[in-house]
Amino acid sequence: MVEFSKSTGLRIRLIYYPPYPSKYNPIGRCWGVLENYWNGAILDSVETVVQWVSNMTWKGIKPIVHRVETVYEKAIKVSPKELEPYTPCWKRSESLPKWDITIVSG
Repeated sequence: MVEFSKSTGLRIRLIYYPPYPSKYNPIGRCWGVLENYWNGAILDSVETVVQWVSNMTWKGIKPIVHRVETVYEKAIKVSPKELEPYTPCWKRSESLPKWDITIVSG
């Protein structure tokens, strides 16, 4: 994101949601709608899940459904040394420094 900000000259504001769904998180609300939609159906295969998700609507919109088969590695950490070139471009919010960061092109 820092490199993108530098190449475009844009200020990019990243707002992270806390780790648990909240009423302000649209993805969390969508999962809630999906859970209500399938109403206790037995989801015993990937195909069944994709079929249920593909047929639902939320606020009149049908979702675009893809099955992602990539295996993502867990517990990958970036060392402070690797982050050094980027941290001068991060401006953390005074009131929510953990959740609100603006990236400036330097």
